[in-house]
Amino acid sequence: MKIKNILVSQPQPADLEKSPYGELSKTHKLSIDFFQFIKIEGVGAQDFRRAKGTFNDHTAVILTSKHAVDHFFRMAKELRFEVPDSLKYFCISESTAYYLQKYVQYRKRKIFYGKQTFVNLMELIIKNNEEKFLVPTSDLNNQNMFKLLDAESIDYSRAIIYRTVPSDLSKIKIKDYEMLIFFSPAGIESLKSNFPDYEQGEQIIAGFGPTTKKAIAEAKLVLNIPAPTKTAPSMTMAIDEFIEKNNKVRRRSSK
Repeated sequence: MKIKNILVSQPQPADLEKSPYGELSKTHKLSIDFFQFIKIEGVGAQDFRRAKGTFNDHTAVILTSKHAVDHFFRMAKELRFEVPDSLKYFCISESTAYYLQKYVQYRKRKIFYGKQTFVNLMELIIKNNEEKFLVPTSDLNNQNMFKLLDAESIDYSRAIIYRTVPSDLSKIKIKDYEMLIFFSPAGIESLKSNFPDYEQGEQIIAGFGPTTKKAIAEAKLVLNIPAPTKTAPSMTMAIDEFIEKNNKVRRRSSK
């Protein structure tokens, strides 16, 4: 099969031409479309209270994304909870930490941050294990995070304050693409929700990460392009490898 059209289940990069997808498109003469398969919706304060959620009596908050930051302060406002100046912030990355400037005076707060992984952030959490942590999350948050916290007997409360839900994909003609690219189990869920009669057929599916791989298998689909791998640490590199091999096979068969 000649690959011409690819659908990526994420928003388009700000500067597509300078992104890895731009390079991929030029190299292989591809048409690459982007469409966010999932969207984030905030949980209302009433529903949060009904689930016995509270922001009270916590001395620190763990923030694993910008979504978590936005919805933590949104919920605080809806709950009329005055965020104390003494609250400590433990952020998954430096960029998430700096994003706090949208809501607080950065230099006047106690802010800690890791290096993109929760395992790394755990080192800082363990050093501050006397704190009572609040963990704002979505309904689909990675359970490994809570296993790590439990393993170290960290005192924490999980606060589900936003949800990941399928986007409306009715404008997409899914069979117009030779390849679909997914980055999360929620993307696969959105595919099945929007296209309940979807059959993969010869369509190529690429998936990033072990949880996405598992979701693809559970949906009884075939993962043609797994990433990351030893030779392809990024999704675009994995796709490039696949297309190169595919083109070689096509050239041989045409001789």
